[in-house]
Amino acid sequence: MDFQKKISIWLPLIIGACIAIGILIGSTFSIFNSRKSLFNRGDKLEAVLEYINESYVDTVNIQELVESSIPQIIAGLDPHSSYISAKEMELTGDDLSGHFSGIGVQFFILNDTITIVSVIDEGPSKTAGIEAGDRIVYANDSLLAGVGITNERVFEQLRGKKGTTVNLGIKRYNENEIRYFTIERDDVPDNSIEVVFTPINGVGYIKLSKFSSTTKREFLSAISQLKSQNIKSFVIDLRQNSGGLLQPAIDLANEFLQKGQLIVYTEGRAYKRTNYSALGTGTCQDDQLILLIDEGSASASEVFAGAIQDHDRGLIIGRRSFGKGLVQNPFPFQDNSVLRLTIARYYTPSGRCIQKPYEKGHSEDYSQDLMNRYLRGEFDSQDSIKLDYSSIFYTDAGRKIYGHGGIMPDVFVPRDTVGINSYYTKLMNGNAVYEFALEYTDQNRKQLKSFKSWKDMLAHLNRQPLVQDLVSFAETNKKIRRQPLLVNETQDLLQRIITSYIIRNFFGNDGYYPVILRNDIVLKKALDLASSNKAIPEEVKKYNF
Repeated sequence: MDFQKKISIWLPLIIGACIAIGILIGSTFSIFNSRKSLFNRGDKLEAVLEYINESYVDTVNIQELVESSIPQIIAGLDPHSSYISAKEMELTGDDLSGHFSGIGVQFFILNDTITIVSVIDEGPSKTAGIEAGDRIVYANDSLLAGVGITNERVFEQLRGKKGTTVNLGIKRYNENEIRYFTIERDDVPDNSIEVVFTPINGVGYIKLSKFSSTTKREFLSAISQLKSQNIKSFVIDLRQNSGGLLQPAIDLANEFLQKGQLIVYTEGRAYKRTNYSALGTGTCQDDQLILLIDEGSASASEVFAGAIQDHDRGLIIGRRSFGKGLVQNPFPFQDNSVLRLTIARYYTPSGRCIQKPYEKGHSEDYSQDLMNRYLRGEFDSQDSIKLDYSSIFYTDAGRKIYGHGGIMPDVFVPRDTVGINSYYTKLMNGNAVYEFALEYTDQNRKQLKSFKSWKDMLAHLNRQPLVQDLVSFAETNKKIRRQPLLVNETQDLLQRIITSYIIRNFFGNDGYYPVILRNDIVLKKALDLASSNKAIPEEVKKYNF
C-alpha cells in the first residue's frame, strides 16, 4: 500500500517534470534550428542581432547598434552609396526636391553670432519683418549665440515642419533692445538656377548649381526670358555642379538634341538597359550652345555634357570633370531614413562610362583623386591630364573621346592664378574677406540701401579704399600681417571679391555673378567663341583632343 501510495503521489510529478524538460529541450532545439535556419539562409546579421539581444552581458539598444552598423556596411561598397539617418533627413531634408521647410534666411556664423546675410523674397522671415544684417540671439527662449554654436544646431532650431512656429529674439544693428518675432515655417524655394543674365549682346548666361525636381521648370523659364531678348547663343555654367537627379539632365539635353538622338542609357546587374532619347520637342535645337565644366562637375552634369559632346551639338569648355558614372536609387525606411544605393552605371550615347576607377571599401583613396590631380598640375596644364587611352570612343563626327575618368573638355582652359599669392590665401582661408564685407555692409547699410541698381553700387564701391580697409581689418582682427608687395599683387582680385560680396547682400545673385565673373577666363573664352559662331555643330565637329 505504501508503495502504491508513493507511486500515486510521485508519478504525476515525474510526468510533469518530463513534459517540462521535453518542452525545454524542444524549445532549445527549436531556437537552435531557428538560428541554424537563419545562418543557412545567410541571414547572419539578423542572427547576430538576436544573439546580442537575448544573451549579451549588458543591456544594448539594438536600434542604435543597427544605426551605427549600417554606414559601416555601406562603406564596403562603392564611394557613392550612402545611408542618411532620420535625424540627418530631418535637418537637411531632400536637397533635390526644390524646396525645404524653414524660415527663409541665409546666415553666417560671425564671431559666435548668427548673422542673417539675406532674406528670401516672399519667405516667412520677409513677411515677418526680418532684415539682412539682423543677429539671431534667441530661438524659442534658448540662447542661440556664443562659443561653440554650430550650423547643425542652427538648423535644428530654424528648420522644421511646415506650419510650426519659432520665436526669435533679434538684435538689429545700432539698436540696444532685442526685437521678438514669431515666424511660421513654410516651404522655402531652393532654386537650382542661381542667375540668368547677358554678359555680352546676343549671348545668354545660365548658372546651374544642381539638378533637382524644379530644374526643368526653372530652365525653361530662363530660356524663355533670354529668347524674349532675341538671344540665340547660350552659355550654361556647370562648374562645381555635383549633379543630382538624372531626369532633369535628360530634360535639359532634350531641349538641344534632335528627335531620336540617344541622351544616355543606364544598366546594372538587377536593372536591364534603359535608353533615354530626345523627343524632338526641344526649344533650342538650332541655337548655339557652350557648357562650362570643371573638376567639380559630376553625375547629372556629366550626363548632360556627355550627350552634347557625343553628338557634336555644342562646345565643352573648362577642365576635366569629376568622373561619376554611377546611378543611386533611394530606398526609404519607415523612420524616414534613406539608403541611397548604387544600382546601375550610366553610359553616354557613344557607349562610354565616365566613372573614374575606384576600389570597393577604399573611399579615402577615391576622395583624394582631385587633390592628386591638383598636385600633378592637371588644373594648370592639359598635358598633365591622365586619360585612359585604352578606352576610346567616337562622337558622331568621328572625334576621339575617352571613358573611365570624367569628360575631357573640347577646349581646355587652366585655372586662373592671377592675383593668387600667399597673402590672398591667408585672407580667404581665414574668412577675412567675407567677414570684412559683412562688417562694411553693417556700418554703411543706410547709404548702401539708397542705390537702386547693383551697377550704381559698384561704381560707388570702386571709389572706396576697400582693399586697404580690408588689410587693416585683417591685421587687427585676424592677426594677418600686411605685406605691401603681395597686397599690390592681389589688389584687383580682392577688390572684385569684396565688391561682389557687398553687392550680394543687397541684390543677391543678380548682382553678385555679373561682378565676380567679370574677369573669369573660362567665361571669357566661351564668349569669344560664341561671338565667332564657333559653337554651332558644324564648327564643333572640327575640334579634337
